[in-house]
Amino acid sequence: MGIRSVLAKPFAAYIASETKKWSLEPFRFQQKTFHDLIDKGRATLFGKDHDFGSIRNYEDFKKRVPVRDYESLKPYVEQVVKGKPDILWPGKPAYFAKTSGTTSGTKYIPISRESIPNHINSARNALLSYVHETGKAAFLDGGLIFLSGSPTLSEKAGIKTGRLSGIVNHHVPG
Repeated sequence: MGIRSVLAKPFAAYIASETKKWSLEPFRFQQKTFHDLIDKGRATLFGKDHDFGSIRNYEDFKKRVPVRDYESLKPYVEQVVKGKPDILWPGKPAYFAKTSGTTSGTKYIPISRESIPNHINSARNALLSYVHETGKAAFLDGGLIFLSGSPTLSEKAGIKTGRLSGIVNHHVPG
């Protein structure tokens, strides 16, 4: 057994334990996430337009923030794409994930610095969940391949822009 597979098993057990903690109390953890997001978004244009300052619970949120499609959010996104800060999230995004959906043509999805670890850790945790459940970790000692879109990034208003998987590619640990 190689060093990766040896170290993966206790780390996988730790991640499984952490996952179990929040999965046993989903409401409490969702509430914490909800309030953290509302607090962070309060000072943004979107937060001000939707009175995040008076949102105390999900019912308040539903009253103030309608469900909408990309077209309805586009005026906000366009301001972010022009380089304006504090529109949908504090500051400017670290990246724009560029999509080509079936509607509206090219779409730009702002990716914050805070969200990058979610993309990396979710993939890592899926692998570690497999290791924990099966006990199989030897595959980690071999070469691993990461399939993604192009890692080549362009810039829009000084913000790096590309496919989400290509952006994530820049953050995958060696």
